[in-house]
Amino acid sequence: MTPDLYSIAIFVTDIDRAVTFYEKTLGLPLRARGSFGAEFFPEGPRLGVHPAQHPNAKGMVGRETGVTLHIAEGLLDYCSALMDAGVTFVQEPTEQSWGIMAIIADPDGNRLALWQPPAAGHQH
Repeated sequence: MTPDLYSIAIFVTDIDRAVTFYEKTLGLPLRARGSFGAEFFPEGPRLGVHPAQHPNAKGMVGRETGVTLHIAEGLLDYCSALMDAGVTFVQEPTEQSWGIMAIIADPDGNRLALWQPPAAGHQH
């Protein structure tokens, strides 16, 4: 048997505030919500947002998550809307040979990258 990736966890101090941020501000599809926290994305690997109740989890709030959200196109417009919504940008959108990337922080300071690949015909 070969394992597959089920979810990646982000720990937060206020689950209601976090769900509002991830669902309403970022526009991620909410899959499930319960005492465990919330899961986003109905297919493929999920993003789990969980209350930091255990001491080890509390130590993981407000950190670099290593999570990259793929934006197929329109990243600059998406970032503009996030800026208007008051989202904290750790790094504003920057164009590189491998695409455009921005880094944002959720209300607890957990950092996530936003990435749009280069347009067709551009070199990687």
